[in-house]
Amino acid sequence: MKIALTGATGNMGVQAVRELIKLPDTELRMLVFKGEKRIREIKRICKIDRNRIEFVYGGLNDAEAVARLVQDVDYVVNMAAVIPPHSDQHPERAIDCNERGVDTLVSAIEALSPQPKLIHISTVALYGNRNEKHLWGRVGDPLLISPFDIYSLTKLRGEFRVLESEIQFKTVLRQTAILHSHMLSDNMSDGLMFHTCFNAPLEWVTAEDSGLLIANIIKRDAVDTGELQETFWNKCFNIGGGLVNCVTGYEVLNDGFEIIGGTVKDFFDPDFNATRNFHGVWFADSNALNDLFHYQRQSTADFWAQFKREHGILKAGKIVPKKWLKKLAIERLFKNKNSVRYWYDHADEAKLIAYFGGKPQYEAIGKDWSKFTLLRESADYNTLLNRETAPLADIGYDPTRRVTLQDLAILAQKHGGKLLSMHGGVNTRLEWENSDGVRFTAKGYTVMCGHWINPCYGKKYYPDYPEYSWDFDRLAKKDALIGQVWYDSHDPNEDNFYYYGDNFEAKYRKI
Repeated sequence: MKIALTGATGNMGVQAVRELIKLPDTELRMLVFKGEKRIREIKRICKIDRNRIEFVYGGLNDAEAVARLVQDVDYVVNMAAVIPPHSDQHPERAIDCNERGVDTLVSAIEALSPQPKLIHISTVALYGNRNEKHLWGRVGDPLLISPFDIYSLTKLRGEFRVLESEIQFKTVLRQTAILHSHMLSDNMSDGLMFHTCFNAPLEWVTAEDSGLLIANIIKRDAVDTGELQETFWNKCFNIGGGLVNCVTGYEVLNDGFEIIGGTVKDFFDPDFNATRNFHGVWFADSNALNDLFHYQRQSTADFWAQFKREHGILKAGKIVPKKWLKKLAIERLFKNKNSVRYWYDHADEAKLIAYFGGKPQYEAIGKDWSKFTLLRESADYNTLLNRETAPLADIGYDPTRRVTLQDLAILAQKHGGKLLSMHGGVNTRLEWENSDGVRFTAKGYTVMCGHWINPCYGKKYYPDYPEYSWDFDRLAKKDALIGQVWYDSHDPNEDNFYYYGDNFEAKYRKI
């Protein structure tokens, strides 16, 4: 059995290699860039089985390299992605990998006969910003890309390409936030951590469990293809860590600071972090994938206990005065262009509106924790954690039963649009019209997964718009499915159109 991997040097990828190399009679072919540091780690993992691994050098947007990668393999696992903060720093790389690269990969597989099966790793970021009004989500919820999040936008377009492809067997897995051993170094060199809303719902999974999932999928499919053809292939799932790993942004930061004997309140002020425009959700359906492949083993508590063992030197932070650490470790990042304070100090009105509602809303937050409402400390927090009774977005039909053309028509109406096709079903490419009168084709199942054409999908559908733009303030006024989630953190009177300028400057204008 031959397996092609992209993103093998990433946090999930390395763990996938670690698990896949354990499978007997398995060969791994990996697309990597020459000189990547973690190639050595992969070689160490596969030391006694070096003859079972092969490297193809190049990027995902290199058609020749990708063609070599997928030739004569049984499975392709696409884990490659340019993620924040790198996507914020180098948006063109995110476009090349997450969008154009996925198109290159899909086209290469479509050209083959027979075709390998594709497992495409997407992201929780497609669901956009969530708060206490809709903490829980599932496949089928509207996909609301947060303004200026080029990572999420390019992943949205890449996922749409996969779902609409002519690959016979493919599946999309939307990965949640990953706990991994490099979390500290990755988050202390950029202002990205200030984007995390303290009350944002985050369901975590460890890199180790994610790697195990990939191995379990392929291991089971190799002997149980018939059953998985009905239950797994040509579908979309959320990768989550389960209820035990559902926390808030505040808790995640707090767990890290406990290692050095502190809390978030010791090192952060309430106005350090954004209050909206993040991405995260608790998965009401994260058990669906685990029921098939039994990969959820580690909790956040397990992870942090392991992290402490591996990074024992961090305990030395307990002897350093907290006010020193706050200034030297946290406030030094205020000079970073990706930080909230940088936007404020440099009058970046577009970012302040997107992440807070505006400069006045930001200034009103203040520095007094006693005046800041933390979801984690609310009296009904445990009630909110009950996914059996949690309110979900109303998509207009029951997705747990067999979906009909009439259901799809209702879904289109919820979007303020129309289903124009009179014949077909969930696996058929159908004709649709959105609330702007823009007509498009998409499979019924693609729309059931939350895709609905808007300016985020690009100039192909909105030729008069900037290539990377977000118009949800306007759309929410006539699209009930978008509006019911968008208005959880936006005022109905807001009328901002967000977009990137020619050099990826964050811009906005009033509608």
